[in-house]
Amino acid sequence: MTRPDDAKWAELTRFAESLASAAGAESLPRFRTRPDMTNKLEEGFDPVTEADKAGERAMRAMIEETYPDHGIIGEEYRRKEARSGFTWILDPIDGTRSFVTGMLSWTTLVGLTFEGEPMVGVAAQAYVGERFVGSPLGAVLKTPAGERILRVQPAPRLNQAIGTTTAPGLYKTARQQNFLERMRNTLRFIRYDGDAYFFCLLAAGQIDVALDASLEIYDIAPLVPIIRGAGGIVSRWDRKPPQLAGDVIAAASEDLYEEALALLDAPAA
Repeated sequence: MTRPDDAKWAELTRFAESLASAAGAESLPRFRTRPDMTNKLEEGFDPVTEADKAGERAMRAMIEETYPDHGIIGEEYRRKEARSGFTWILDPIDGTRSFVTGMLSWTTLVGLTFEGEPMVGVAAQAYVGERFVGSPLGAVLKTPAGERILRVQPAPRLNQAIGTTTAPGLYKTARQQNFLERMRNTLRFIRYDGDAYFFCLLAAGQIDVALDASLEIYDIAPLVPIIRGAGGIVSRWDRKPPQLAGDVIAAASEDLYEEALALLDAPAA
């Protein structure tokens, strides 16, 4: 399939932003209302609210109307196979725990892959009006105060770096736990509970390393164009493409990336 030109990428990026706006229109009226939750898991707890479901339904309807041959992978509903090279990746509320507790670290994630490669990504925080956007045309942050280009600002070494991850409890295996412990002991400091927002802040130059364990495709694929467009690097811990999901790391420079991954299988002290 012929790769789209810049005009087409601009069109698709605008549409991705409109999808995020539609999801935000569903989530905002329900934010800070103490919404009802249901648990998607038989064991453990993975909350979902009507805001999650309504946001995804709104985005799916727009895609079906405008690009009926495009595929859809969303967190809340069944996958639709593509009849073209394009597949939309949707997470109406990434950080549902933050959403239901009234915190601001939830985002709507909208991604678009072309022949399996993440090409367009939007991460929108509707309550504060922030929108991180990445595409082949670059990466920008849009806010009510204006727009600026996103660019990483890496620390020179890992021991001077700010690191982030969502929650230690997501690190289930011994290998995952050991890596987190080594990172925690090496980084300048580490912060928790930011979900996808941490990866956006890496692109914005605020932090240096973001890692998470056991992600799904809709957790990470929309963030890849934002991180890469800002000059960052992102992959699975095994260096395979991040859109394959699983254990993921992003870094503000290749040096930090290599220094972090060297800790993954380092001999025990």
